[in-house]
Amino acid sequence: MRPLEDITVITLEHAIAAPFCTRQLADLGARVIKIERPNVGDFARKYDERVDGMSSHFIWTNRSKESLTLDLKAEFGQSILEQLIKKADILVQNLAPGAASRLGFSYDDLVKINPKIIVCDISGYGDDLENPGSYRDKKAYDLLIQSESGFLSITGTQNDYVKAGCSIADIAAGMYAYSNILAALIERGKTGKGKRIDVSMLESMTEWMGYPLYYTLRGESAPPRTGSSHATIYPYGPFPTGDNKKVMLGIQNEREWKAFCEIVLDQADLAQHADFINNTQRSKNRDALRKIIIDTFNGLTQTEVIARLDKAKIANASVNEMTDVWNHPQLQARQRWVDVDTPIGKVPTLKPVGLKDSNDFVINPVPSLGQHSEKILKELGYNKEEIKGLSEQSII
Repeated sequence: MRPLEDITVITLEHAIAAPFCTRQLADLGARVIKIERPNVGDFARKYDERVDGMSSHFIWTNRSKESLTLDLKAEFGQSILEQLIKKADILVQNLAPGAASRLGFSYDDLVKINPKIIVCDISGYGDDLENPGSYRDKKAYDLLIQSESGFLSITGTQNDYVKAGCSIADIAAGMYAYSNILAALIERGKTGKGKRIDVSMLESMTEWMGYPLYYTLRGESAPPRTGSSHATIYPYGPFPTGDNKKVMLGIQNEREWKAFCEIVLDQADLAQHADFINNTQRSKNRDALRKIIIDTFNGLTQTEVIARLDKAKIANASVNEMTDVWNHPQLQARQRWVDVDTPIGKVPTLKPVGLKDSNDFVINPVPSLGQHSEKILKELGYNKEEIKGLSEQSII
């Protein structure tokens, strides 16, 4: 039996944060019913057309779900949703600020319908009526939260802020929603009661900013923006090799520094040089040290540098492009890729992280818009003529 096999999730979701959360629940066997607007759907369906005409974002975050189109502004649409909620375990939503409450689907409304319901609200700044703050109703997108949380202030170069290349704020919020929901299911198993979870994208990213925040606790200056190098540990970052490639490496302690000098640079005496005697000095004099490292690496290929680093037991990595990741030998060796069906055919997808046995997880198709509407409505007792009428009225 898969961990969440008897759990039903209703989700009023779009974009990334909530869909990423509910996909993790679906991976563990939960039945996830995704409510989408008739004829339009989750707007992430149209972010791009890079996966054989489908959106890369949507393919990534929506496998193993059922799509039900439903006009939630129509009274009949709300009635159908209420019927689903009566039998559901969890409702997840990341609609516009206050939208769920205005539709009559706040936690206070839903607990009257289903006392055991777990409601997870995901928003930019928190959806708290008692302590709303002035930001409660502001729209929030991933890049805006990267900015508000201070993430941009420490990411990039001395001259430019640079955002994360993936939706890091959405992912953070989605994963905190996921872990809180799992905890709430355990709690409900003990108390028999549901609860409300209020996940803020800002708070999720602020938690991830722990080290830089504490670094500045007493008014000290923030870590400098140093591109892809570490701001306070050196050498820790990318270095070019003689064959026009790059190697990422990181020195964590003095034992590693000594081995790096002896085995990788073939300059044992450098380990005791006053300018590089500890991390504080190495970081302070990083420009001079970088020149020494590059001069050595210029006479070596990437493969040769990695071989020396491995011999010295220095952590290292190739600087990979996306194509390299699709073909990564470790992912291949561990058989982490599997095909998933989509409306446009099979595409590769990564197995759920941490799970290996196929009995522990589910990878079902990515749904087309409204693909499961008729099936779900039949389960609720609607006949074929009634469903046809709902379709003609654009309620589904």
